[in-house]
Amino acid sequence: MTVKHEISHAQKRITHGVYVISAKLGDKVNAMTAAWVCRASFEPPLVTISVGHTRHSHDMIRDSGVFAVNVLGPDNVETGRHFGLKTGKKTDKFADRDYDTKATGCPILKDAIAWMDCKVVSFHDAGDHTLFIGEVIDGGVLKEDAKGIIYEKESFFK
Repeated sequence: MTVKHEISHAQKRITHGVYVISAKLGDKVNAMTAAWVCRASFEPPLVTISVGHTRHSHDMIRDSGVFAVNVLGPDNVETGRHFGLKTGKKTDKFADRDYDTKATGCPILKDAIAWMDCKVVSFHDAGDHTLFIGEVIDGGVLKEDAKGIIYEKESFFK
């Protein structure tokens, strides 16, 4: 299926932040940079992430039922690039990164501005992606005055 240029051009105007989605399956951890993250509910606190079927983290999240959202700020552009330019199938992305773990065991980046530790409550096929809805079972802000960054593909991965 080919998407009309006008539709793709319009969709690029939707504003997204930049996040690192981390996963844990058994004793393996991985993470990926993502832009398609949003709040889904106040009560219970739910977030939705959209993960491509071909991403290494996809099956880890589906099979483990857990993930964490690390919110990136202006000082985290290099972090976003690090987790977005290589696959975790061939690279230990956490080999040189400081992180903590909380309830789910998913990595919480020490340099993120905020984090949410989540348990998958449902997932839904969405074309070439899966929407994972997670209940936030723990979370925190690490940099009180920092704001999230806005994702712009043309400048972010240059």
